[in-house]
Amino acid sequence: MRFKIKIAALILSFYNLSAFSQISFGESEKINDQWKFTLQDHQDFKNKSFNDDNWQTINVPHDWSIKGQLSPTLASCTGYLPGGIAWYRKSINIPLERQGQNVFLYFEGVYNRSEVFVNGQSLGKRPNGYISFAYDATSYIKYGEQNTIAVRVDHSKSADSRWYTGSGIYRNVWLVYANPIHIAQWGVYVYPEIDKNLGILNIEVTIENGLDTKESLQLVNELIDAKGKVIAKSINKMKIDAKQSGKVSTKLKVNNPKLWDLDHPNLYQLKTTVLKAGNIIDKTTTQTGFRSFTFNPDKGFALNGTWMKVKGVCLHHDAGVLGSAVPVEVWKSRLETLKEIGVNAIRTSHNPESPDFYTLCDELGLLVLNEAYDEWEFPKRKWLEGWNEGTPGYEGSYDIFADWAEKDLEDIVRRDRNHLSVFAWSIGNEVDYPNDPYSHPVLDGGGDTGFSQAVYGGYKKEAPDAMHLGAIAKRLVAAVKKHDKSRPTTAGLAGVAMSNETAYPAALDITGYNYTESRYQSDHKKYPNRVIYGSENRHDIEAWLAVKNNAHVFGQFLWTGIDYLGESGRWPSRGFYSGLVDFSGNIKPRGYFRQSLWSNKPMVYLGTYISNNKDNEELSKDAWPIWNYEEGQTIRVVSYTNTDKVRLELNGMIVGEEKKYNEKTGIVYWDIPFKSGKLEAVGLSDDGKELSRYAIVSSKQPYALTVKVENNTLNKDKGVAQLRVQAIDEHGVPVMLSDNDVTCSITGPAILLGLEAGNNEDMTDYTDNKQRVFHGKISAYIQATGKTGLVTIKFTSPWLKPIETTLEVK
Repeated sequence: MRFKIKIAALILSFYNLSAFSQISFGESEKINDQWKFTLQDHQDFKNKSFNDDNWQTINVPHDWSIKGQLSPTLASCTGYLPGGIAWYRKSINIPLERQGQNVFLYFEGVYNRSEVFVNGQSLGKRPNGYISFAYDATSYIKYGEQNTIAVRVDHSKSADSRWYTGSGIYRNVWLVYANPIHIAQWGVYVYPEIDKNLGILNIEVTIENGLDTKESLQLVNELIDAKGKVIAKSINKMKIDAKQSGKVSTKLKVNNPKLWDLDHPNLYQLKTTVLKAGNIIDKTTTQTGFRSFTFNPDKGFALNGTWMKVKGVCLHHDAGVLGSAVPVEVWKSRLETLKEIGVNAIRTSHNPESPDFYTLCDELGLLVLNEAYDEWEFPKRKWLEGWNEGTPGYEGSYDIFADWAEKDLEDIVRRDRNHLSVFAWSIGNEVDYPNDPYSHPVLDGGGDTGFSQAVYGGYKKEAPDAMHLGAIAKRLVAAVKKHDKSRPTTAGLAGVAMSNETAYPAALDITGYNYTESRYQSDHKKYPNRVIYGSENRHDIEAWLAVKNNAHVFGQFLWTGIDYLGESGRWPSRGFYSGLVDFSGNIKPRGYFRQSLWSNKPMVYLGTYISNNKDNEELSKDAWPIWNYEEGQTIRVVSYTNTDKVRLELNGMIVGEEKKYNEKTGIVYWDIPFKSGKLEAVGLSDDGKELSRYAIVSSKQPYALTVKVENNTLNKDKGVAQLRVQAIDEHGVPVMLSDNDVTCSITGPAILLGLEAGNNEDMTDYTDNKQRVFHGKISAYIQATGKTGLVTIKFTSPWLKPIETTLEVK
């Protein structure tokens, strides 16, 4: 059977979103400021009477691990950074006039194993650190008084993940006031369809009645376009019994709706209002927009009826020196950079991201494969002494799977199902990795297994039986379908050959292959109804050609889009360095190589290195743009381009003959003797027309610092600016070989969140205002403190001319 989905959804601009849209009911306000924090543990910390005056005052989002000291004695899997147990406390006044309203606390994410208290009373526990959750605190609230919120966070199992997770309340926290009759948490579900030129918006709204009486209500849904005009409206009446919930289903129809696509993310919004006796008692706004998609085992994937290739990357949730507490401005810059490279899809590896992340993808026109788990009922190996080095550990989240798997997954779906960007739900990543932990007789090889000998150490009878995978997958798929049937379910399979012997792949709607391009053709023939794509792939061109040249493979997701902390090699190593973009958000050479494969805009890039001159030497996709060598030394010059031909020039003279684009390697190269000056690659069309040009210039010694500011204005409400500092010589040429120390000082209403140069091997202190540049560059993250005024930022380095810049906080 061919699997086909058509779906439309609605979205509105990120910066116009109301606060209550995060939880979909009530009147919300952020309560991120002025929390008390201690990296200690005691049962008295939950009590309202406890004196926390000596605790540190911090703002959330907050990641305490990133503020710790890197140490080779800590686990490599989490980036040689610490975990621990910590407490957060906040005192907040609940006005007397709020009496009669319910009070909720909504946490977007706390890593991990959290327990929340109000006035000493436990509201509940949430072990999964990636899940957003809310508690009704009404029973313990003292109206007209100060109330104490206390949160215990237990990350004592610090090596519980294969990558860096961070620790603490690392996402936003909201206080929500609501009428006893209100829209349920994430209670608006928008399921649109497109029928030729007609957009049909199916809407389900769930209302909860907390009163002891049966209530009659009116529900109004209004669809608003980008100009603020109401273009469709429905009014429904409903009755809800005491202490019960009720659901209303309705439809809105729009002729010739503007479709959302990757280049034109057209935006709408749905306003939902609940009235009792003509008075508004609750309201919310849901982001949405119209689009359709189709999956086909022979043709792949179509967006709005146009067949296309998904050019995706996998992303973890940290941002170098910022850890897991990543401001929305930083994510916006990073996603825009990835889109500039040619990326059109993100796989959230291997957990849901913050709500802001999906809104940005909605706005920017990026598809999202939303992933839930990296581990199911048994632990995976966690490397402690370096990736694939030494003896692994087995801490993890497996111990909560039986009790929380379906609940957590359902909450992920309910929270994110209205985001247009989400096009598939992934229930797991590499949970089928052979012998880590599951095993199957097929691993012994022989017969018709496809293996001539034992693989992955052969079948291990004492290991968990791989046949369990199918049953678990069916449970998780059912949890997804309970709340959203409009998108396919999927997973990233690491042991495809083994999983093919189980019911696991058949439980999925579309099937992800991790690093298994060799099975694209054979499995397409063997399983003709299976929709196949690369869910995790290497950066080599062969892996891409396996997608490009096979219509039935709809895309791939590179490992990774951005360098990330954790999964580190042996010390010194902060993290995994395979990204298109580095820790600081700068494009790496392999990012330009990928741009040459994926971008539709003409581009050319130039990099160099010293070749070993061996016949079997592979051309590098990691060549840095450096033109500083010894006079006469033979240098390999490589060009990454999507133009038909490339010419090489040195100081205005042709030094490398025109060469046609190499379809096999994607790389054009020359070996030339070094001569100081300006080296340029010129991208040409077949008829010789210049389409693009890229130059690198020999630099002298570092002379000064320069700075580029992405935005000169900061929002006083904790707005963040990224400043990019570059070491230059006396002629203004970037000095790629510079590794000077840089100090950042700030005056005015702002603070330094951190300095990040992108160097994976720099294991020095990242908690102060000094850091060494890498390839001559460093980024500074500046955050407003809440007041308006001018901020002056100065960067200095011994023996270099300093630079100063100003930001305005409004």
